[in-house]
Parts: sequence; C-alpha cells; structure tokens
Amino acid sequence: LAFSAVTAGISMAVGVSHIASLVMMLVAFGLMFVVNKNAEKASGIFWIFAFTGLMGGALGPILNFYAAMPNGGSLILQALGGTALIFFALSGYALTSKKDFSFMGGFLMVGLIVVLVASLANIFFQIPAISLAVSSAVIMIMSGLILFDTSRIIHGGETNYIRATVSLYLNVYNIFVHLLSILGIFGGDD
Repeated sequence: LAFSAVTAGISMAVGVSHIASLVMMLVAFGLMFVVNKNAEKASGIFWIFAFTGLMGGALGPILNFYAAMPNGGSLILQALGGTALIFFALSGYALTSKKDFSFMGGFLMVGLIVVLVASLANIFFQIPAISLAVSSAVIMIMSGLILFDTSRIIHGGETNYIRATVSLYLNVYNIFVHLLSILGIFGGDD
C-alpha cells in the first residue's frame, strides 16, 4: 500500500492524463495474471510491486480531480481514514472472532457480477443515483471480501502470501476509490 501511495503521489505531481491512467490500469490487470503465475516464486514479489505501483499510478488523475475541489484534500483524507477504519475493524473482527466467513463467497461473487453489470449500464445511462448505488454496493461487497479473505488466510484457505496480498489490496483499493466517490458526491459542494 505504501508503494502504491508513493506512485499515486508521483502520478499526481507529474499530472498523468486520464488516457495514461487507463493504460496503467489495463496493464495492471494484465499483470494480475503474471502475479498469479509467479505467486510461488521469489519473482512474485517484484510482480506484486509492479502491479500495486501501476494501480497507484492510475489513481493520480482521480486524486487530482478530487484535490481540485474546494475541500478536496479533506475528502481524500476522509476516504483514506474511512478505508483504514473499515479494513482494520473488519480484519480485527475476523481475527478475534475466529469465525469462518467462507460461506459468503457465493453471495459476494453474485454481488460483484451485479455491480459490474450496473456499472456497465450506467456508462450509457449516466444516472447519478446508479453511480451512488454502485459505489455503496462496492463498499459493502469489498467489506464482505475483507472478512472472506481474512478468514481464508486465518483458516488456511489461502496459504500463498502473494495471492493473499493481491486480494486484500484490491479490497482496500476499491473501498478507497468508491468511498472517495461517495464523499465527493455528498461533500463536493462545501
């Protein structure tokens, strides 16, 4: 996460364009396959840094957009704090309760598919309420995935630290982006 934050800061400072951000995001998703293929090797560490670096770099234009708002710095910090609170609270709960959340897998997968379809539909319809609903749903689903993934790590369902890192990283990343979106919708007029 720290490396991703550094690359996001560099991306903001350099003023990476939205097109370059999209390219970085697409390359990062391609790297997910490389990370998965190399998860059992020492080179997996290099690939996970490349993946998280590109994902952080892709955040630059988004962060610059929110930073340009009158209270943009505050919105970004609130999203960061909220994301940390969600992650630590849910991971802490999964660790202390020792409850097995593997039963949630099917529900979460269906939720991801529904959110993906709604997101694609909203590209064409551009309805703000759908954007708000999608962001809210993504936060809920990623919160469930934090419980699910942490539970899998605790109970031995995921023994590869590189795959576990990617899973938790993507949960945190998506919560941050969508929490920032919601805060921008409600707090962007201050």
